[in-house]
Amino acid sequence: MSTASPIVRVEALGFPWKTIDPFLFCAYHDDAYPRANAQMGPEAPLAGRDLGQDFSRKDGWSMYHGTTVPGFPGHPHRGFETVTLVRKGLIDHSDSLGATARFGGGDVQWLTAGRGIVHAEMFPLLDKAAPNPVELFQIWLNLPARNKMAQPHFTMFWAEDIPRFTAMDADGRSTEVASIAGRIAPIEGEPGAGGPLAPPPDSWAAQPDADLAIWTVKMEPQACWMLPAAIGEGTRRTLYFFKGRSVSVAGQPVDHHAAIELRADARVELINGDEESEFLVLQGRPIGEPVAQYGPFVMNTQAEIAQAMADYRSTQFGGWPWGDMAPVHGRSPGRFARHPDGREERPEEAVAGAAERG
Repeated sequence: MSTASPIVRVEALGFPWKTIDPFLFCAYHDDAYPRANAQMGPEAPLAGRDLGQDFSRKDGWSMYHGTTVPGFPGHPHRGFETVTLVRKGLIDHSDSLGATARFGGGDVQWLTAGRGIVHAEMFPLLDKAAPNPVELFQIWLNLPARNKMAQPHFTMFWAEDIPRFTAMDADGRSTEVASIAGRIAPIEGEPGAGGPLAPPPDSWAAQPDADLAIWTVKMEPQACWMLPAAIGEGTRRTLYFFKGRSVSVAGQPVDHHAAIELRADARVELINGDEESEFLVLQGRPIGEPVAQYGPFVMNTQAEIAQAMADYRSTQFGGWPWGDMAPVHGRSPGRFARHPDGREERPEEAVAGAAERG
C-alpha cells in the first residue's frame, strides 16, 4: 500500500477558483448587500462604481453587470453547463428557451447550454428593512465534443430534494454533507447521502464512468471526518476550504482558505480547527479533449468558436422573449420554476401539501 501523501498541491483561493478538467471554473460570490430600495436594488449610493462592470466589492458587495438590480443580465453560452448553488438570497433566472425561475436557500440550477442559450441571472433584494446577503457558487462544467451541440436543458434541484447526511465522530461532533452530484460511498458505520439526483441527460455527469461529484461539507469546531475515496479510476479531486480558520488535511495543517488537490483514490482525514469550517468538493474523470474558449463559448477548436460567434450574431440563439435584458420576478419571495414547455414547480406548495397529507 502506498504511503505517499494524498495531497497533490495546495493553492490560495483567488477569483475565480482554479479547477481541473472536466470543470472549467468556479466563481464564489459572497455579497453583503444592504437593505433593498423600491426597485429591488441596494438602498445605497452607486456613485464611484463602474456600473455594468462592477466587481469592486466596494462596501462588501458588487453590482456585477447589473445597473439597478445586481447580477448578470442576458448573455449567451454554448458548449458547456452552468451549475449554480445558491446558499443565501435569491436568483431570478430567465432564458431564451422561455424558462423562468426564482431559487435560493440551498436550491441548485443545472443548465446545459449545449448548442446555445441566452440567460439572465439577477439578484433581487427584497427586504427593505434589513440586509440582503447573497452567497452562491457558479460552476462551469465542460461538455464532451459529442454533446457540445446538444439541445439546451433546464433542470432545478430544490433544496428539499438534495441528498444529505450528518456524520458524527467519536466525540459527537458533526459533519454535514450535501450531494448535488455523485454518490458518496459511505464508510462503514456511517450513513450515506443516498441519491444522487439525476443530472441532465447530455451532461458529462450522466456518463456512468465519469465519477463526477459536487459536494458541500460543513464541520463543527474540532470535528473529524474521513472523506471517502473516489469510486472510479483516473478521477481527479479538489477540496476547496473556503470558510473557517484552520483544518488538518491528511495530517497537514492548512491555515488559509485554499484549493487542495487530492489523490482521489485515497481516503483523507479532515480534522477541523476551533471554528466551524465549510468546503466544496469537485471531482470527476477528465474529459481529456482540447478546450477552445472565448468568453461564454467553450468548444474544441478555434474554428468552432468562430462558428459560435457567427451563429450568435445571426440567430441570437433563438432570441430574447423578455421585454427587459435584466428581468426580475416581483416582490413575492416564493421560489418557483417555469419550464420551456409551460410546466411549473413550486417547492413550498409541494412541502405544504405533503405536510397536510402526512
